[in-house]
Amino acid sequence: QVQLVESGGGLVQAGGSLRLSCAASGRTFSSYSMGWFRQAPGKEREFVAAIIRSGGNTYYADSVKGRFTISKDNAKNTVYLQMNSLKPEDTAVYYCAGRAGVLVRTTEDDYYYWGQGTQVTVSS
Repeated sequence: QVQLVESGGGLVQAGGSLRLSCAASGRTFSSYSMGWFRQAPGKEREFVAAIIRSGGNTYYADSVKGRFTISKDNAKNTVYLQMNSLKPEDTAVYYCAGRAGVLVRTTEDDYYYWGQGTQVTVSS
């Protein structure tokens, strides 16, 4: 069993930056590929970014490509989401998710473990 705890959310002005962290429990973090998803009010949860278990290959939603960066530190059991040039439409609850395996996945159903979410609000 893996437990995920997100942190780093908050209120920021448009154009600003935030870094989200997701700390994982357990000794097998290095065997998990990780993803970030978000859910805005009244909308379905959507994929944001993913990274393979080694921390090598990454994949991004078109809406965040070039602005967000996902990274993974297996020594610290933590995955990060660096968010730059934030826009009001990035406002959402952000969730990290984990899955055993090497492949990047972009759909919710492919992830077994989820954090509780952290709120990101971008003001215009």
